[in-house]
Amino acid sequence: MSIIHVLEPGFQTTVQDLGRFGYAHLGVSASGAADALALRVGNLLVGNTENTPALEMTLVGGTFTFEDATVIALTGSDFGAGLPLWRAIEVKPGSVIRCGASRSGARCYLAVRGGVDVPRVLGSASTHVLTGLGGHPFRRGDTLRIGNAFIREPRRGAAIPSFQSGPLRVTPGPQANWFSEELYSGTYRVTDASDRMGLRLNGPPIPSPAGHMLTEGVALGTVQIPPDGQPIILFVEHQTTGGYPKAANVISADLCRVGQLRPRDQVRFERVTMEQALDLLREQERWMYSLL
Repeated sequence: MSIIHVLEPGFQTTVQDLGRFGYAHLGVSASGAADALALRVGNLLVGNTENTPALEMTLVGGTFTFEDATVIALTGSDFGAGLPLWRAIEVKPGSVIRCGASRSGARCYLAVRGGVDVPRVLGSASTHVLTGLGGHPFRRGDTLRIGNAFIREPRRGAAIPSFQSGPLRVTPGPQANWFSEELYSGTYRVTDASDRMGLRLNGPPIPSPAGHMLTEGVALGTVQIPPDGQPIILFVEHQTTGGYPKAANVISADLCRVGQLRPRDQVRFERVTMEQALDLLREQERWMYSLL
């Protein structure tokens, strides 16, 4: 059985797949990869199923050595590993992969042919960082087994996506009519008080109606407006219910961009229709499945 040795864990390196679904009624959010597109593409490049567990590195990457020859792919942000991104790479026995501080976004993914073989909890290998459900961030000296989840040969050639820049695109939220247009005219900055649960933004305060609303279910990408008027983007480890009004929701095609936001990055919002959001998602999915 092939093994990956963790020589240096990095800041917050965890195993992630696409998350655990169907447990929101128990208060368990899906978790999963913060940039699901990067994880899916990495797996397709090395010949795995797209939901195969891989390593997610945040802000500062780790150092790993491989006992046996295998095929890996680094996707997402550039963590200075000195290897090409978005491409299947053959590694030899004893190879050492060193990832450093991020040079672009927040997260880099290391997919390995066969996948990272860890126990499933509630049907998923995803690590829920805030609760420890399903695992924990790695420590120096940890070892990881490589599984056999590959289903096809690795893809030859690069698969570099053309990421959309500019404002995050959103559709109106359930309480959108409670607010005027301030959300779409201001520029916000991601604060240090951001994590996988949510991204707290700072900028022009958005007036919020007086009074209280009943707590109700919330979704991935929800843009909540608390009483201080500073938006919060709920993310992969979000609480399953909330009592703040929801002005908007980040579209599915842009959730990967939310996963790459770092503290002090700037954020603007642009409203789109549901039909536009679906068209953008179809376009993204067509590109991804062209890798098969």
